[in-house]
Amino acid sequence: MFHSIPFTPRKVEATESRLKAVYDAARLGLKGDALALAAGMLPTEYRQLTQLDPVVEIAAQKGKADGEIELSKVMHQAALNGDSKAALEILKHQHGWVAKQAISVEVDQRISITGALAEAQKRILDVIDVTDANIIEPELNAIDHIQR
Repeated sequence: MFHSIPFTPRKVEATESRLKAVYDAARLGLKGDALALAAGMLPTEYRQLTQLDPVVEIAAQKGKADGEIELSKVMHQAALNGDSKAALEILKHQHGWVAKQAISVEVDQRISITGALAEAQKRILDVIDVTDANIIEPELNAIDHIQR
């Protein structure tokens, strides 16, 4: 037996409370589905709402910007108060500063031609001329004598 389930679709509107929830979630750094769920909407409802009303997208952008500026002020204040780690992070991420990583090595080496020739002379192999040498045949072992 099949029972009818009453279904009433949720109305998706950009109310002031929804826009505030979207703003608050974006201010905390949430994006996409996490933002939608934190704002009390299903991800599909949030996507539909952003397409229907551009004010929702503006609320998310404003929330993101306000969250960034709030944390930026905290980092800058810490850097101004002497926190060197905070200052380095600001330099790296906001100003593109990179610590020097190359190591400069300078070697002053002089080459002596006479020294190089002496070293080369040590490395020369003695070459034996085999054209005039008498070729000695190897001795046969006992197995070779039996087979003959």
